[in-house]
Amino acid sequence: MNLDKSEERRRYHRILYTANANLSDGRESYPCKVLDLSLQGCLLRFEEPWTGNTDTLYTLSLQLSDSIDIKMELRICHASSNEIGCKCEHIDIDSISQLRRLIELNLGDSVLLERDLLALSGLDAH
Repeated sequence: MNLDKSEERRRYHRILYTANANLSDGRESYPCKVLDLSLQGCLLRFEEPWTGNTDTLYTLSLQLSDSIDIKMELRICHASSNEIGCKCEHIDIDSISQLRRLIELNLGDSVLLERDLLALSGLDAH
C-alpha cells in the first residue's frame, strides 16, 4: 500500500517535529524518533534498519510533556532502511486534540489546519 506522495503533500500538511517515541505491536517495542507528523500519519527513524512486519497494526506513543502524550494506531506504508512512513488508522479524541494543537502551533495558520481536517474527514471536494 503506497501513498501517492504528491496527493499526500497536497491534502495534508506535515510538520517537522523531531522527538523520541515508541512503536509497539503488543509483543515487541521499538524505540524510534518521529521526524514529521500530520493528521494522516508520520515518518519514523530507528537506530537499526527496520525489520518489523509491514502488515501489522502498531501503536505509536509520543510523549509531548510529563502530562501530554499522543497515541495513534499506525500501518506501515513504506520502509526504507531505518525509516518508515506510517498511515494513521485510529487515534483517540484526546490524542487528536493534542496533535491538532501541535500542528496548528507549527503551521501558524488555523485555516490550513481546517483544510487538513476536512480532507481527513472526507468532506472536502478533491
